[in-house]
Amino acid sequence: MKNILLIFVLILSVQIELKAQTVFELNSNQSMLMFGKGPGQDATINPFEGEDCYAVIKNIGDEPFSARVQQKGKIIEIFAVNPNETKKVKLLVGHELYLDYENQNKALVSIEYEKISQK
Repeated sequence: MKNILLIFVLILSVQIELKAQTVFELNSNQSMLMFGKGPGQDATINPFEGEDCYAVIKNIGDEPFSARVQQKGKIIEIFAVNPNETKKVKLLVGHELYLDYENQNKALVSIEYEKISQK
């Protein structure tokens, strides 16, 4: 019985450790790379790295912030994400996703990735 409990706890702890961070706090005058430069540089783990996908950006705080998509230093798109708003942006291979915040209070954001379905 003790062995079964121990195995269960080990499996649970491994799964908790593998879960990537999806909620981030942005501080005043901060620009954060979320995805696009590679392992060790990205703030998020994109399970669809190496293929086109969607980034689902949710503002779960009380402060607006902006997001931008770049490729090789060239800005492709900039858009605002207001409180309680969700934006879905298409990220093509080679795109970088940044979050920019300039207000004094902290902003909270959640980011998840979705596969682009082939229909």
